[in-house]
Amino acid sequence: MNNNMQKIFAKAQALQAKIAEAQKKLEKEEVSGSSCSGMVSVVITLKGDVKSISIAKEIINPDEKDILEDLILVALNDAKSKADMEYEKGMKEASGGIGIPGL
Repeated sequence: MNNNMQKIFAKAQALQAKIAEAQKKLEKEEVSGSSCSGMVSVVITLKGDVKSISIAKEIINPDEKDILEDLILVALNDAKSKADMEYEKGMKEASGGIGIPGL
């Protein structure tokens, strides 16, 4: 193997390690999403794991259960959208802007 190929492989391995490290870090980061002016909020990891759900007691009405369920879905989707954007941004930074499929 010539010297140029060795350098290319070394760079690829370094990039792979940097990406793996970024993935671990990003999967621990959290974002929040909300609906109804913050009356319903959720916190999820950038990986998509739900960490908490908060509902203001003023909007808890047993007769409007379906509305509350919809608000929770909106908050979850808001948080998931933010998580996806932050994860993508972090991976783009880790890879030096190289688009790597599946990351």
